Amino acid sequence: MAGGWSRDGAVQDQIDASVDDAVKKARSNLPTGPSLDRCEECDAAIPEARRKALPGVRLCVSCQSSHDEESANLSTFNRRGSKDSQLR
Repeated sequence: MAGGWSRDGAVQDQIDASVDDAVKKARSNLPTGPSLDRCEECDAAIPEARRKALPGVRLCVSCQSSHDEESANLSTFNRRGSKDSQLR
């Protein structure tokens, strides 16, 4: 149920667009190409199981965890102003 001058389903369209944007961003961050044998940050060996599970991997688990934490700490907000961003 949309309110005001918006058409029915407009809020859901905004939420769907936000989810689509998040999926595109996540997919663009996936590694590509051949995996490295050693971490490009700390030079630790990357286990073969990790290289097989995630083609294109460039970081060891420890460095990747640190990188993910730093990325999560960046301030992100929903520029569309959809209802889901107001609930946070």
